Amino acid sequence: MKTSDFNFDLPAELLAEHPSEHRDEARLMVLDRKTQTIEHKLFKDVVDYFDEKDLFIFNNTKVFPARLYGNKEKTGAKIEVFLLRELDKETRVWDVLVDPARKIRIGNKLFFTEDESLVAEVIDNTTSRGRTLRFLFDGSYEEFRAKLKELGETPLPKYIKRAVEPEDAERYQTIYAKIEGAVAAPTAGLHFSKHLMKRLEIKGIDFAEITLHVGLGTFNPIEVEDLSKHKMESEEVFIDEKNAEIINRAVEGHRRVCAVGTTTMRALETSVSSNKKISAFHGWTNKFIYPPHDFGVANSMITNFHTPKSTLIMMIAAFAGRDFVMHAYEEAVKEKYKFYSYGDAMLIL
Repeated sequence: MKTSDFNFDLPAELLAEHPSEHRDEARLMVLDRKTQTIEHKLFKDVVDYFDEKDLFIFNNTKVFPARLYGNKEKTGAKIEVFLLRELDKETRVWDVLVDPARKIRIGNKLFFTEDESLVAEVIDNTTSRGRTLRFLFDGSYEEFRAKLKELGETPLPKYIKRAVEPEDAERYQTIYAKIEGAVAAPTAGLHFSKHLMKRLEIKGIDFAEITLHVGLGTFNPIEVEDLSKHKMESEEVFIDEKNAEIINRAVEGHRRVCAVGTTTMRALETSVSSNKKISAFHGWTNKFIYPPHDFGVANSMITNFHTPKSTLIMMIAAFAGRDFVMHAYEEAVKEKYKFYSYGDAMLIL
């Protein structure tokens, strides 16, 4: 399989700049792998495809306001700092991306507040845009994190050209988000409303949760034609005993098991054993799923519409078959489905 096998023409106006008015009223394309048929629905119709004791598996990661703006000492130049991950809680050392990067060198200081209560010093270069920062803040760890949250903004993907709006803080977050650590939303889950969750519950459908903290690697373009040479960035995964048991019970009972999102699917495929059992797991995954791939847990999935040549469309193609997926994407473009983080959804059965 080559990267170019996953290319298609995506008109710019189909990239969603805003979410649908109501979470569960985004459009839903339903792909049936057995019959190779496509249906057009609304997301809230998802309930019609599942029965009692079927299982939805959600990624309960929570997005933190990872984008900060600071000023460089002496010149006052405005610098965007994107928090990627905390490396050391005690010394407040973080991996970040900076923009524009060419101006930021080891030893530089960045000021985030007028009163200089939050300052960061550049202590290392990691990649062309990557830096390691040590934050200087006179207060407890809790106060420091509260200050980051106060100054940070919702980390909408770069393709969204508009300014961040107050509603983004809520809409770029799933309603079941619990464990903070993601810098991008697990977007398939954005379509679930409280009302829809209640309808699924009343129908007797079971829920399980895993955690995969989505990193910026989810947006990284593939720069090689040979897929076997692409390296995924690592993301942290947690699956506890209780949820592993719920998942294994559904698999053993031959229920319909639905992975909500590519991040959930990646976490499941990282922790599944050869006998199709999920084990409790805490670690990092850089698993790259592309055709052909034998999936061990989920037999259905929900996902958004992804951009051409992305690792995400490759995972979908591994699950539903490349030709069927590329045909469905052609149909999505023709029917003007909205793509990407705030876009419409696909259910694959």
